[in-house]
Amino acid sequence: MNERPPRTDLDVLDEIQRRVLWLATRIVDAANHDRDTGDGVKVGGHQASSASLVTAMTALWFAHLDAEDRVAVKPHASPVFHAIQYLLGNLDRSYLTRLRARGGLQSYPSRTKDPDEVDFSTGSVGLGAAAPLFAAATRRYVDAHFGARPHSRFVALIGDAELDEGNIWEAVADPATTGLGNVMWLVDFNRQSLDRVVPGVRINQWRGQFEAAGWHVVEVKYGRRLAEAYARPGGERLRDWIDAMPNEQYQSLFGLAGPALRRQFLDGAPDEVEAFIADVGDDELGPLVTDLGGHDMAAMLDAYAQCDAVTDRPSVVFAYTVKGWGLPIAGNPRNHSALLSTEQVDALRAAHGLTTETEWDRLDPASEAGIRAGERREALSRVPRERALGVTVPETTRVRANKPISTQEVFGRVLVELARNPEVGRYLVTTAPDVATSTNLAGFINKTGVFAPTEQRSWTEDRMLRWTESPAGQHIELGISEMNLFLLLGQLGLSWDLSAQPLLPVGTVYDPFVLRGLDAFLYGTYSGSRFVVAGTPSGITLAPEGGAHQSTITASVGLELPGVTFLEPAYAATLDWLLCDALGQIAGGSTPSATAAPAEDGAYYFRLSTRPIDQAPFEAARARLGDAVLRRQAVAGAYRLVDAHQAYPHLVDAPVVQLAASGAVLPEVLAAAAELAEEGIAAHVVDVTSLDRLYRAWQRTLRQGVRTATVPSVPGALRSAFADRVPVVTVHDAASHAMAWLGSAVGAPAVPLGVDEFGQSGSVHELYELHDLLPGSIVNAALAALSLR
Repeated sequence: MNERPPRTDLDVLDEIQRRVLWLATRIVDAANHDRDTGDGVKVGGHQASSASLVTAMTALWFAHLDAEDRVAVKPHASPVFHAIQYLLGNLDRSYLTRLRARGGLQSYPSRTKDPDEVDFSTGSVGLGAAAPLFAAATRRYVDAHFGARPHSRFVALIGDAELDEGNIWEAVADPATTGLGNVMWLVDFNRQSLDRVVPGVRINQWRGQFEAAGWHVVEVKYGRRLAEAYARPGGERLRDWIDAMPNEQYQSLFGLAGPALRRQFLDGAPDEVEAFIADVGDDELGPLVTDLGGHDMAAMLDAYAQCDAVTDRPSVVFAYTVKGWGLPIAGNPRNHSALLSTEQVDALRAAHGLTTETEWDRLDPASEAGIRAGERREALSRVPRERALGVTVPETTRVRANKPISTQEVFGRVLVELARNPEVGRYLVTTAPDVATSTNLAGFINKTGVFAPTEQRSWTEDRMLRWTESPAGQHIELGISEMNLFLLLGQLGLSWDLSAQPLLPVGTVYDPFVLRGLDAFLYGTYSGSRFVVAGTPSGITLAPEGGAHQSTITASVGLELPGVTFLEPAYAATLDWLLCDALGQIAGGSTPSATAAPAEDGAYYFRLSTRPIDQAPFEAARARLGDAVLRRQAVAGAYRLVDAHQAYPHLVDAPVVQLAASGAVLPEVLAAAAELAEEGIAAHVVDVTSLDRLYRAWQRTLRQGVRTATVPSVPGALRSAFADRVPVVTVHDAASHAMAWLGSAVGAPAVPLGVDEFGQSGSVHELYELHDLLPGSIVNAALAALSLR
């Protein structure tokens, strides 16, 4: 497939790319000019940014890719992708007029929302570029552990302005991505950004950065016409001039023709250049000097073949292109989101030999181009993947905790126990950005080892951490980059599709730095990835570390991120149950009755702590409720840790308040409940293990009521944990608003306590005092809540 095609084949590909250009342009035009949205808001689209990649993408899908290859498409080139899928017969015609419409083609390629098959979601620039790199790293892991899959190439089509994104270079530099010879990035080097023609071309800088990271670099700068001109006597002076010409001057040529173009081109040029082009007619000069390699089909296919030949490292192709190629807005400094006028579209339609009756037609199946499209559709067809792992994760590992213990320590112990499970352990894979040992993954690493493509010799002996590196290892260590952590987790969580092997991915990161990787976290969940991440340690409970290491808004982030289930257990058994349940949901092997909510589809975010917590209060609740009931309620989101009427029978007729809390602050809440009992107030204590599951259950009932005009019911999880409609005090080592909604859900006054300022260094007691989290403050909050009845 990768040999240089004959001339006749290039003619066929040229015919196809002309139809792709037309359809991509018309898809955007129809969305803006044919459809009345009724709201007066511009629909938008990117005709120029699509046009610059037409040649590269036509060459890929109609002459280069195989069925197992996976491609991330530049966000603004989505119309080209959909046009190609339509010509291949993979997209119904009705969608072509529904770009950016409800239920139609998405603005940017989406794995979960587009009707045609998208390999990688793109949109937040830089992330779609890096995703195939981490998908290839995932494939390398899968091949080493489960046997080689059919060969795949992982391709990213990216805009040159995306190289301004820092996460690009974090991904390129990470040791976990080195040596991936099945990766190719294609940079649409059109030298324009959203706002302007880029004044300086940074190709030398970028080439040097890629080469320093061990990448193979290919430049496709000139097309066939210019290459032939350079080969003639004196042609080297023409090349020197074009290479030296300021980018702004070169880009301005695309809006000119005839003598005006000649004058602009020769402004500042040596006399030898003027003499060299003297015999080139005005009509021929423009096509000659603007003949860039990114629009030369043969040159692009040659570049792809060069990348295939280099198998020991990733490749990057810089394809020099014209933004708006083939359109009347080519090279215009303000063409990024410009739309062709109706008159321009009419002229373009006629130039492509189409009419309003034929403009949406596929290629004639009897023509050479139509035959090629049919052949490529068959060559690129895929077998559906199975997402379920087909193993059953146990409901509990029965982790033991006979003394005060932190949730971070329990997390590590549960993973070790699961690693010992012969059915589940082989599918676990962990990763961390240089914090594996300090987030308690050491036990898992000691048991399973660190993944490396080849066996690595260990030069030191450490009894605490046996860092054995080999292809059999199940921990992937990253450099200090939270973006890379979430990008890798996202691709590990899509391994069922991209590598035909479901996995159970688990990552750890310091909770304050979840926010550093938030864009990649969101990207993974938007793409439908399934994984577990533990943010630990968290909150001002990490007292001596000070404000820079104390997370306060991460609970809100976890609660509000779509596709994420946020969990913050306090006790060993609840963490054990919740982690097993999360991995069971990912495996697809957990029973439907495992939670009170419908089966979840997404990622799981555990917010954990290094503060040791006394387990006795939980054991008392376990004795009162029994394992079956307690587990069901804890997994559903909350349970009554202390029932004041059972703990203090003499307070049966006393005023009642409910103290709801998550995580590390439970000891203070329990102490406050005891103080309130001494003052004649019955205080139930509710351990909220998942604000997320409680909130979703509440919202489901509310929305059902809204949509059916009926009285909303109280969901079971809330009903069992908050049996009484009495005042509530919420206590959280996080922003107070994260739990404040519980008052509305319960239908009672609420006083939220939490951390609403940046922290500082100190002891836990000192910082809890500063933020009103000590028992005395909680007691006062309870009295205030009672006064609001």
